[in-house]
Amino acid sequence: MPYLGLGLHVIVALCFAVHAVRSGQDRYWLMILFMFPLLGSVVYGFAIWLPEQRHTQHGRALVGNVRRLLDPDRELREAQDAYETAATTDNRLRLADALLGKQRPADALPLYRASLSGIHREDPDIQVKLAHALLENGEAAQAQAVLDELIARRPDFRSPDGHLIYARAIAAQGDRAKARDEFETLLGYSSGFEPYVRYAETLVGWGELGRVRELCVQAQTRAKRLPAYARRMNKPALDRLKALEKQASAP
Repeated sequence: MPYLGLGLHVIVALCFAVHAVRSGQDRYWLMILFMFPLLGSVVYGFAIWLPEQRHTQHGRALVGNVRRLLDPDRELREAQDAYETAATTDNRLRLADALLGKQRPADALPLYRASLSGIHREDPDIQVKLAHALLENGEAAQAQAVLDELIARRPDFRSPDGHLIYARAIAAQGDRAKARDEFETLLGYSSGFEPYVRYAETLVGWGELGRVRELCVQAQTRAKRLPAYARRMNKPALDRLKALEKQASAP
């Protein structure tokens, strides 16, 4: 192919040059990109391209991923600062979410529990978050109890995330038949691929590798029907499914 003789940084610089022309950027960017392809691309990417991408859904996700890569503790640090400045329910939940995202469910639990007070005492979304933290903290029975109470009080409430947590909590307690029913029901209406991942991981633990392979093929077939931007948004889950399929197919 003709591109093989070019360095990747040169190709990136050319792409950014095309973007600069089409988006009406100042012409000095072309000089920077062509004189310093590597450094120029880095500067252009952070100064022009990334800020512009924040106005698109995929771009916002990309910018967020870049920020997390460069400063993985930024959200936790900012959430802690916000909570220390004003201990509102929103800031408390933001900090709890950040702690849970950093695999610190034990620290998140008291914040979620404290948030279930006053007008938020029976907030179903907070209860789902609490159940999630309990599950990640190894308290599957307690997570299920929280969700059972929620189901009894609010039978009209619908939450795919809560349903997934419920299925995982049941599986963690060893009730395979009930967990299987919950996972299969969830796959029937969920729009994302995380349920496929969690179900496949559970099935690997049960040694049902044939069903794992079926699930992975089913998910990949479904993904092929999606537009490109949707596949990019679901890439982490789809990559995990490919790894699980490979694991299930290993001799």
